[in-house]
Amino acid sequence: MQNLNAEAWLRLGFLAIVMGLALFVTAGTRHYWQAWVYLSTFFGSSILITLYLMKHDPALLKRRMSAGPTAEKESPQAIIMFVASIAFIALLVVPALDRRFLWSSVPLWAVVAGDMLTALCFYIAFVVFEENTFSSATIEIVEDQEVISTGLYSLVRHPMYAGALLLAIGTPLALGSYWGFLASAMLLSAGAWRLFDEEAFLSKNLPGYTDYCARVRWRLIPGIF
Repeated sequence: MQNLNAEAWLRLGFLAIVMGLALFVTAGTRHYWQAWVYLSTFFGSSILITLYLMKHDPALLKRRMSAGPTAEKESPQAIIMFVASIAFIALLVVPALDRRFLWSSVPLWAVVAGDMLTALCFYIAFVVFEENTFSSATIEIVEDQEVISTGLYSLVRHPMYAGALLLAIGTPLALGSYWGFLASAMLLSAGAWRLFDEEAFLSKNLPGYTDYCARVRWRLIPGIF
């Protein structure tokens, strides 16, 4: 247990360093207040969720730590996650370049809205983790896994992806960049690709998932998609 917790903190610390470098080195300045607020929101939320999982669901914490292209068992998902990883880096680098070269000017209210969307993304993730202990970071079927159809899963089939949608929209605003939406489009495309591939995998391998899809029509946004 202690090794798991230590590894979780190390991974979170490494991510903080990478994201900080991507933002401040690219921007060419430490005086990038939007980035400081965004990182505080992102990692403040991440720390709270990590503490929750350490106490209440270590097995899920372990599954969530196995992420990225190399962790995927299916080749298409490995490719998708590679594209998504590049898109997430671009989601930081493009706004930082925007800050350096002053390509766009985002008003304060929009920056605050972006940080609120980021926080909401993490809140949705927390609610999902409470409801679904099988919400692995990779696409797989674990022992005794069953279809979850309660809570947010009674409204949409992929609430975690809905949260990621908010993050993709909120991040460029929070970082003060309209140009960042180019990276958002790339990230959302990878997310849609992953979503459809995951549904095909679950329909084939998870008993009851096809019936669940028939009951819950919407994937991300009730009444729309």
